[in-house]
Amino acid sequence: MIGKLTGTLLEKSPPQVLVDCHGVGYEVDVPMSTFYNLPAVGETVSLLTHFVVREDAQLLFGFGSVEERNAFRQLLKISGVGARTALSILSGLSVADLAQAVTAQEAGRLVKVPGIGKKTAERLLLELKGKLGAELPVVAGSGGLQNEAQLDILQALVALGYSDKEAQLALKALPPDVGVSEGIKLALKALAR
Repeated sequence: MIGKLTGTLLEKSPPQVLVDCHGVGYEVDVPMSTFYNLPAVGETVSLLTHFVVREDAQLLFGFGSVEERNAFRQLLKISGVGARTALSILSGLSVADLAQAVTAQEAGRLVKVPGIGKKTAERLLLELKGKLGAELPVVAGSGGLQNEAQLDILQALVALGYSDKEAQLALKALPPDVGVSEGIKLALKALAR
């Protein structure tokens, strides 16, 4: 029903913003990825929206990109995933990271999001397979990984508890043709410094 809002940003209090559109103030919940890219209070903002009508509430969710809104809508289609959970997922992972996790079937990345347990993460991966991430090759969402060995190294580092950013930085220092086991050893040495 409401697909886009353009107006003056009146308030920012995570995860909610207040947007004045010609005298009407809309309270909009946004994922943190959108929140961090908002202009300063008093400036013009434009958000793509998704309107949810429930028995006890009418909620408006805003997004900075079409990809974010599409990912949100895909998440809502999954049984047991509500709007708050979908917002939490998109606040914890970028759309590219979520797509990569789905493509590589990595439950470990989703479990790091608050409120997502192992079973929920596995169900999300199963339900999103082919719907999210299929259009993105693994190399696109993984910061320019050259081959499968690098993807395996990245997955191993994430499984060992390193953040995606730490793992990506360690990968950049590796020779491009390194094998998986040797690459993991070298990456761990680099991360230990």
